Amino acid sequence: MAPLDVALQGLSVFGLVLFAVLWLMHLMSIIYVRLHLHRKRSEVKQPFAQVLGVSLLKPLKGVDPNLISNLETFFTLDYPKYEILLCVQDQDDPAVDVCKKLLGKYPNVDAGLFIGGKKVGINPKINNLMPGYEAAKYGLVWICDSGIRVKPDTLTDLTNQMTEKVGLVHGLPYVADRQGFAATLEQVYFGTSHPRSYISANVTGIKCVTGMSCLMRKDVLDQAGGLVAFAQYIAEDYFMAKAIADRGWKFSMATQVALQNSGSYSIGLFQSRMIRWTKLRINMVPATVLEPISECFLSSLIIGWAAHHVFRWDMMVFFMCHCLAWFIADYIQLTGVQGGALSFSKLDFAVAWFIRESMSVQIFLSALWDPTISWRTGRYRLRCGGTAEEILDV
Repeated sequence: MAPLDVALQGLSVFGLVLFAVLWLMHLMSIIYVRLHLHRKRSEVKQPFAQVLGVSLLKPLKGVDPNLISNLETFFTLDYPKYEILLCVQDQDDPAVDVCKKLLGKYPNVDAGLFIGGKKVGINPKINNLMPGYEAAKYGLVWICDSGIRVKPDTLTDLTNQMTEKVGLVHGLPYVADRQGFAATLEQVYFGTSHPRSYISANVTGIKCVTGMSCLMRKDVLDQAGGLVAFAQYIAEDYFMAKAIADRGWKFSMATQVALQNSGSYSIGLFQSRMIRWTKLRINMVPATVLEPISECFLSSLIIGWAAHHVFRWDMMVFFMCHCLAWFIADYIQLTGVQGGALSFSKLDFAVAWFIRESMSVQIFLSALWDPTISWRTGRYRLRCGGTAEEILDV
């Protein structure tokens, strides 16, 4: 057999294997969402950690139109024993006034404000959280981003999953209903492509965690060196999760999503965020270079070519049918993650889905082009393995 024929045969096999893997991911994520997410409280068994106290660490920087309403949902949690540790880096940050307003409105809530941070590394989030972490008095630490909105029973849901062998409970990132096409675009991404990879990774034993909402055992973090040990990384959530897993603890996913509700959003901000995340993944997990072939259009071309070469099917007809099947599967998954009626029409979904899929290769190439990232007020040069150095203006 000629070398070219061997190569073509190998590519055909790769295409068919890719088809099987990607559709297995579709099925796993759709089934998991339907069976696990948005379960009623009465369906959950009596939790192991319900009586344990929780220290909520809230990193804050700047304000947006939804900040005060998002923060207020944490002051009205229906949980018997928790504290809120609000962390702001700068004294003149407008978030300080928002915190003081809520502290005055809810004097009976165990809450405190920590201003100034503590410089322990290049990660600004870790630096900001350090005083709050050092003051935390409970055995469970809940690190939750400023843009997250919660329900009264969200903390109960998280602790329900913190059973004897679990060291970390995380929420599937999703986006609240908001106005405008940029909001729809974010909701489509976090309801389709992102959960497909996120859920299938966790179902198959791959530790995939984002730090938007994570409940962790503080003693396990302390064994790993505390927050200080992760200040050298920009993606501190990945390395905290890795440290917990390396010590033999399991992960669990909450039945409620981590509901992002930032008041500042646009298509440009979404693109910048996706490029930053891709840069981090490339530096931490080199296999991320294969990520583009997990997206709809490129994978459909590869699989369509394989189907043509093996079965003599029309490549373009297969491409269109495969994209249509992908589109339908994504819609089914999105409605499951939403847990109710969508706030936009099917036409809006179709347009946002097409644009998001079309952006995926451009986002990946942009991430490869420049190894530096801008985050909060700093710029950083990423190194292989996940560490980074701050780029200082001279």
